[in-house]
Amino acid sequence: MAEAATINAVIRSLADPTRRAVFERVVKSDEITVVELTRGSGVTQGAISQHLKSLKQAGLVAERPEGRNVYYRAQPAGLAPLVDWMSHYGVFWRERFAKLRKLLKEIDP
Repeated sequence: MAEAATINAVIRSLADPTRRAVFERVVKSDEITVVELTRGSGVTQGAISQHLKSLKQAGLVAERPEGRNVYYRAQPAGLAPLVDWMSHYGVFWRERFAKLRKLLKEIDP
């Protein structure tokens, strides 16, 4: 399973609804600038920059400077620690639900 600090960073980063919305917009774009993310978001450019900084530190986005612009793109590998963690608990719950199903069938065939 992935390191706890990495999982915590990803979860903490995606826990904020505005940050999650920014991440979703980045995911839907090949590359996008802060200016483009700010348009129609109802959030200041400075706030968008702070959200992107947090997403970058969590490994969820990468940046590519070009002239005066910085382009952001999603880093799918950044979600790997969270997916691994969820997969671990998915097995846990599948086993328990299977046992519950079996028990319910025994009780009420």
